[in-house]
Amino acid sequence: MENSIYRIIDANLNRSREAARVIEEFCRFTLNSPNLSARAKQLRHKLASVSQQLDPVALIVARDSQGDVGQKTTVTNQQVRRSLYDCLVAACKRITEALRALAETSQTIDPAIAKRFEALRFEAYSLEKDIIIASHTITKASLIRLYVLITAESRCDNKHILDIAAQCAQGGADCIQLRAKGISDSHLCSLADDFVKVCADQNVLSIINDRIDIAVNAGADGVHFGQDDIPVAVARKLMQKPMIMGLSTHCMEQLAIAIDLNVEYVGIGPVFNTQTKPGIKLAGPKYLRDAVAMLADTSVRHVAIGGITLENVEQVLSAGAKAIAVCSAVTDSPDPKDACKRFKGLLPPVNGR
Repeated sequence: MENSIYRIIDANLNRSREAARVIEEFCRFTLNSPNLSARAKQLRHKLASVSQQLDPVALIVARDSQGDVGQKTTVTNQQVRRSLYDCLVAACKRITEALRALAETSQTIDPAIAKRFEALRFEAYSLEKDIIIASHTITKASLIRLYVLITAESRCDNKHILDIAAQCAQGGADCIQLRAKGISDSHLCSLADDFVKVCADQNVLSIINDRIDIAVNAGADGVHFGQDDIPVAVARKLMQKPMIMGLSTHCMEQLAIAIDLNVEYVGIGPVFNTQTKPGIKLAGPKYLRDAVAMLADTSVRHVAIGGITLENVEQVLSAGAKAIAVCSAVTDSPDPKDACKRFKGLLPPVNGR
């Protein structure tokens, strides 16, 4: 019986370590996320640390790979890996299953070790959640090149706002943000519902400014926060599905914090003077260059913002920006669709788009 216990533990230690490595590689090479990669690596090392408390000789002696009847066992409709995401999902399930088996069987040897395996199982569950969410949101955010902000003010005509959103989408906008000024919550709720539907119909991302409650209720793709808005960590607790989180930054200190928060993208600016945010100190092209360089080795995307027009957009691109956010240059244009087309034509492609 003791030999069987060690065989089970040995098999599940191998299974969990292999799964942990797949998870770590996905975070490292697919998501390019230092934070998630570090967490996956830490989980793998914790697993190794716990396993060292077991008798290594007993584990090796108990191993019987050639005599394992499970080698030839097949299951109908067993999961087929068609993508790296499939590999990730399978690895996440495999590691938690293995850790449960380890927690159960190691109790017969040392209850203290069993508790450590159980703690690792719940750590793996949390990591799985964060990776799955990130794999959806990071992929979406990575496709953003042209980001348009539409401001809805008090007594605004909803039809006009929605028409502009549709025109921008048709002109090539990848993401559209609805920003409210002096508008009642009830009005904003109704407008946000329709706005999200328009964006979904046009296959563009919908972002709500500031209001995580409105964004969640409307089913938006994401929400954008300023420095003085609700903390990102608090907003994440309110999500009911994976949502893109964006955060405005105006200096390197704020950018470093945003990276630690693992937001999907940051607004970098204002690059030029803008009437939209008159109270914010001009960050300028230098901050844009420095920020793009700092973000290069992270999974956080960037959107240059602030006073960007067709006349100065080349300066923004020369500073290293791969994505831009525009407002009045499009929304005040007599032809928002054409304005978006002109901006989009100047931007570098992403994944062939």
